[in-house]
Amino acid sequence: MTRRLIYHIISGVDWKNAQQAGLYRAPSLETEGFIHCSTRNQVLNTAARYYQGASDLLLLHIDMMRLTSEIRFEDTAGHDSLFPHVYGPIALDAVVAAVAFPCRADGLFDWPAEAFTE
Repeated sequence: MTRRLIYHIISGVDWKNAQQAGLYRAPSLETEGFIHCSTRNQVLNTAARYYQGASDLLLLHIDMMRLTSEIRFEDTAGHDSLFPHVYGPIALDAVVAAVAFPCRADGLFDWPAEAFTE
């Protein structure tokens, strides 16, 4: 089965809360109307820009074919790149993996060895 994956960086606490709730609602869903995600090629730049030095992070692998909420590829931040935005909660069955996403000693990130791509 072919998967079309997008990725979302999340704290371990937020992922645990999502599992208890049965779905994931990022704070940006309330403040901006969507959940920020990245393609495989965008993940490391997103992590460096917004999560430098952060700990207890996971990288969610989200199968776009399993999403029940609308997804749009948009450039809302002026980065000259189309990012996947999920306009609603993410059902847990759309998350096909949640892997540790630790930062290096310099505060930046590498693609996790446990991660997979589409």
